[in-house]
Amino acid sequence: MYLLGLGLVLLALKYLEIGPVAAWDWWIIAVPFGLAVLWWAWADSSGYTKKKAMERENERRQARIDRNHEALGTIAKKKRR
Repeated sequence: MYLLGLGLVLLALKYLEIGPVAAWDWWIIAVPFGLAVLWWAWADSSGYTKKKAMERENERRQARIDRNHEALGTIAKKKRR
């Protein structure tokens, strides 16, 4: 996501001809976009994206369980995972 943001900032600077970026070649401006595509391809093929999504889901699930236990006034003797 950072690479995409960097690419958009560089693109805006190049288009508006601001600072030294105006003199750079277009291929330099396109490099962050290419790196973002490579990152997303690697993240999807390696399972990194799915792993992070599952971690977020498990954290939300555990927070919901803890909230329900607290609302019921029960305290588990041993925390399950």
